[in-house]
Amino acid sequence: MTLYRDDGVVLRVQKLGEADRIITVLTRRHGRVRAVAKGVRRTKSKFGARLEPFSHVDCQFYAGRSLDIVNQAEGVRNYGAELVADYPRYTAGTAVLETAERLTAEEQEPSLRLFLLVIGALRALVEAEHDPRLVLDAYLLRAMAVAGWEPALDACAKCGAAGPHRAFSIAGGGVMCPACRPSGSVTPAAETVLLLSALLTGHWPAADASEPAVRREGSGLVAAHLQWHLERGLRSLPYVERADPANSAVPADPLSARLRRTASAESQSPEGYEVGRR
Repeated sequence: MTLYRDDGVVLRVQKLGEADRIITVLTRRHGRVRAVAKGVRRTKSKFGARLEPFSHVDCQFYAGRSLDIVNQAEGVRNYGAELVADYPRYTAGTAVLETAERLTAEEQEPSLRLFLLVIGALRALVEAEHDPRLVLDAYLLRAMAVAGWEPALDACAKCGAAGPHRAFSIAGGGVMCPACRPSGSVTPAAETVLLLSALLTGHWPAADASEPAVRREGSGLVAAHLQWHLERGLRSLPYVERADPANSAVPADPLSARLRRTASAESQSPEGYEVGRR
């Protein structure tokens, strides 16, 4: 078996047998890796506590035929320990992990940009300088850009006519000019499109100054756009929405409600993410 070493973020853990786990790690140089961590569920395990979701770890692997094997694990930073006490930030972080796994369909395919995005998003959630939903939406927009699904926000997604444009088509790929606007497109507030541009480019002063209703509408657009390309929604997003304090502070508008229904996923969390548990 080939021995290799890499650092990565633990995205998911699954039970295997009585004492083992299968861990899914997004690594810096080897992309998404699924490996068996033997004996980590025993109380005497040397590195079991390091191989939990949200953990940034430096691991040594043996390359196996179907699954690799974790031989060593050194902790770099456990973001979960800092997020678990804040439910909105914890659920947003869970959506970050799930998105990273869903966007890396091929195992062992390097994705350095996505790895750095995950680390940056988790660090931003821990530092708590911005609203967790804004951090999540910024991450989702940039992750979709890495995957080649960046929504058009400044020019028509079809003909390229310079904006601003008011219509937004999920199937069309972003904002549309009046001549190209298809049926079924929505008309978000102009401030919402500006917010999405700010999140995509990292203009945080503008994003932090946005109103709760604008943030909510923007989240609906981002979730619907991501779901369209993934062909199903994120299972963790409903928990993020329930944890969003803006939902109870501002009455829902028809467009946001429509987008949220479009972007909603199954209510049960997938094994290994543990969403909704304190």
